[in-house]
Amino acid sequence: MTRIAVVSAGLGEPSSTHLLADRLAAAASTALGATATGPVEVTTAHLRDVARDIADNLVAGFPSPALRAVVEDVVGADALIAVTPTFNASYSGLFKSFVDVVEPGALAGKPVLIGATGGSERHSLVLDHALRPLFAYLKAIVLPTGVYAASADWGAGSGLVERIDRAGAELADLLVGRAPAAQADPYADVVPFERLLAGGR
Repeated sequence: MTRIAVVSAGLGEPSSTHLLADRLAAAASTALGATATGPVEVTTAHLRDVARDIADNLVAGFPSPALRAVVEDVVGADALIAVTPTFNASYSGLFKSFVDVVEPGALAGKPVLIGATGGSERHSLVLDHALRPLFAYLKAIVLPTGVYAASADWGAGSGLVERIDRAGAELADLLVGRAPAAQADPYADVVPFERLLAGGR
């Protein structure tokens, strides 16, 4: 059995962060099902439900049973899907506080699919400027494709569905031991800068 833990730091209800987390989990499960690797178990934690437990743990140093169960699901899973709303161009305080509860080294070597939501596409760099460095520091294996969903992305033709499916397929590939499929190089036809300096084309 392949176990995937999903952590969503959405605060609202309904929540676009929860929705993105659910769709990423569904895409990964579907892709894994296509590989015939056996059953896929997905456990989802909405951090808003254990927000007080997280705060108490940071002060007292002892997790509640509910928080301990969430942490054990994350640490014991074969892969992690982590999604946060964007606050002040970074991950939310609740999301970071949960990560601080997890023991150092507990995520080392674990595949992590990162996602974020926000009101504007201008904050999409949160993936590469905040989430990716955070999980790299924790020695997790961060997938090449992260998924950011702005408010406008939930409409048709935004490419969000394609990004979600690509990220799910990458996670499945990593879990079954395949290298993710190579993406086309968008700069393949660009003339190298050195050749331009030399007057070449």
